[in-house]
Amino acid sequence: MTDRAPDQPEDNLPGGNRQSLADYLWKIVGIAALVISVWLLSRELRSLSFAEIGTKLALLPSGTWIGSGLCALVAYALLGFYDRLALTYLDRKVSPLFAHACAAATYAFAHVVGASVFSGAVIRYRAYSSKGLTGREIAALVAFCAFTFALGVVTVMGTVLVAQPSIVDRFLGRLPIEVSSGAGMILLGFVALFLLISLLPKTSLGVRLTVINYPSFPIAAGQIVVSSAEIIAATLIIYLALPTTSNPGLSIVAGVFVFSFAAAIASHSPGGLGVFELGFITGLPELPEADVLAALLVFRLFYFVLPFVFSLGAISVFELRRKR
Repeated sequence: MTDRAPDQPEDNLPGGNRQSLADYLWKIVGIAALVISVWLLSRELRSLSFAEIGTKLALLPSGTWIGSGLCALVAYALLGFYDRLALTYLDRKVSPLFAHACAAATYAFAHVVGASVFSGAVIRYRAYSSKGLTGREIAALVAFCAFTFALGVVTVMGTVLVAQPSIVDRFLGRLPIEVSSGAGMILLGFVALFLLISLLPKTSLGVRLTVINYPSFPIAAGQIVVSSAEIIAATLIIYLALPTTSNPGLSIVAGVFVFSFAAAIASHSPGGLGVFELGFITGLPELPEADVLAALLVFRLFYFVLPFVFSLGAISVFELRRKR
């Protein structure tokens, strides 16, 4: 739990000129990343036609659509546990249904708009302030959820690097296997250390005037399990839509997904457009580009578009109720 130091004023989130400047700068970065990635992607796909991609989508069996849709539902259900773990960490009682709905709306909106930390903070502030959480507690919740996702990325990528060390060759050129597997072991070692510290007597860390309490073992383990499972569920949306022939396997697709999704978030490009696709085209050279793009369109439909429509409806209903 994050405690406010004595005599420190309560902050609202987000706000201030510094935050406005940061938002403005990240928008510029996002637009620049979008333009560059779309240009690079267009060079890679100049031989493809929209009709070819449409044909690939039309040939997908109904089982693929159903399976990918169910995986998307599982992924968003797991995202709800990000918020529930954070609320347990903060020792705040909020309805589980409200927490899941807030998390789903937050991530659906942030995935499309970009700058997920900032845009997600706004939605969470509006939602959780109505439940009595302070601005500082909501800031801690946002940071907790961001760190939970980072733990999942580190866990999945570390596991992939140990199991499939050659995956780095797809992005960085040929590297010794010992380097790749060693990097994976370091990542998994960080996760193990995070868990080990949670087993020690309650510890805290002072950052300026704020005291940050280390999470207990059940919460720390929950962060790792939930975030890793959510990443795998999201990966399966794409994996199920890829052709079975020349498919490199779930572990490789998961590694490519983590790299591409993390790059898309870091770019702050709206919806990661262009960056995400470029990562997959680069990371899966053994598959026809049309098949990869068709699978990514399925992913964007179930993980971006439909949840975004839900988030707009949920946010509208919530705001109307607040006004009443």
